[in-house]
Amino acid sequence: MNLRFEPSGGLQGKLTAPADKSLSHRAALLGAMSSEPVRIENYLHAADTDSTLQAVRALGALVEVRAGDGEVVVRGTGLREAREPDGPIDVGNAGTLLRLLPGWLAAQEGRSFTLDGDESIRRRPVDRVAEPLRLMGAELKATGGRFPPLEVHGARLRCISYELPVASAQVKSCVLLAALAADGATTVGEPARSRDHTERMLLRAGVNVHRNGRHVTVVNADELVLERVRVPGDLSSAAFMVAAGVLVPHSRLLIGDVGVNWTRTGFLRILRRMQGIVLGDLEDESGELAPEEPVSDLDVAYGALEGTVVEAEEVPLAIDELPLVALLGCFAEGETIVQGAQELRMKESDRIAGVVEGLRGLGAEIEATDDGFAVQGGGASGLRGGVIDARGDHRLAMLGAVAGLASREGVEVIGMEAAAVSYPAFVEDLAALSS
Repeated sequence: MNLRFEPSGGLQGKLTAPADKSLSHRAALLGAMSSEPVRIENYLHAADTDSTLQAVRALGALVEVRAGDGEVVVRGTGLREAREPDGPIDVGNAGTLLRLLPGWLAAQEGRSFTLDGDESIRRRPVDRVAEPLRLMGAELKATGGRFPPLEVHGARLRCISYELPVASAQVKSCVLLAALAADGATTVGEPARSRDHTERMLLRAGVNVHRNGRHVTVVNADELVLERVRVPGDLSSAAFMVAAGVLVPHSRLLIGDVGVNWTRTGFLRILRRMQGIVLGDLEDESGELAPEEPVSDLDVAYGALEGTVVEAEEVPLAIDELPLVALLGCFAEGETIVQGAQELRMKESDRIAGVVEGLRGLGAEIEATDDGFAVQGGGASGLRGGVIDARGDHRLAMLGAVAGLASREGVEVIGMEAAAVSYPAFVEDLAALSS
């Protein structure tokens, strides 16, 4: 589906961000691993997260989606009793599911599982989750040693101390899920802080979790008891509306019920450094691990931007929003540089190549580097407009839509349907704010 987005005279209004994708994935997975039913309020129903519900059903969990209030109830199998399915588990396009689920499956002693998905997912490397799980005692086989389909042969796991070569919440979470059924305490270290949703949810489920700087330790458990999870709005989805509010002249938006966990607000800190106008009660960095997810409304308004440099240590806390930083840089005064973001080349598409080629086609002065990009800002005149190919990537599709609203001539997005992976109502929400 191709859609054209014309320049907007200003966005006005209030909206609620869609439910958080990362937390929805984790709530469903931990629900399936729990001993008692888990009630999930405000679960995101999108292509990726629906793949997770289908996956846990295939593993023996009972999933009830209640039509009246939208609540999802997951009645799990317990930590060590996942059912071996008749065929491959289809993860669709869900990279989070692909990388987290093997942590649980690795502990299913004597049972085997195969994870597969669409054409895009078969280009997503899984070697970084396979390595620590092998060290814990599981057997994993990947195509060419790196790519799905991924075979996981469960085993009795041993605890390890593992240092991640690259900060990744998905790889860290995979190891922490496997640690629940290992023979002691497992510690994962990372070169920079990444999202801590898994640690918080495990803490709520009664697991012994400790954080010491950039190291997280999980002690094995007999069972999980999570009971109820309320999923807040997704900051990674809300970020596209935030960017639109900042870039389109005469805009003023209020975005309600957004999760503002400190490990997710890196984009907002970068935007504020660029002099973007976004107000909200954001969580402060803290040495203590809290079980609850903080929530705030975000008040956003149009304003002039200044270029900035995003350092490598900031990348894990803004990884999904870095394409938007490139777009903001197009409208800023001066140069905007992102470095240390080689992880972007391993997303649904090579996002560095996709963003650079896409924005250059719209008139941006942008160059790719090995680990990021550099943008020469054009100030308020920003982008000319044109055509951008989403490449099947939901974030590139939404990036193109926001670029069209802020551009001088409008943008046609090829493959706009990709946005449904994480934000099914994105186009309708944008239209409501433009009316």
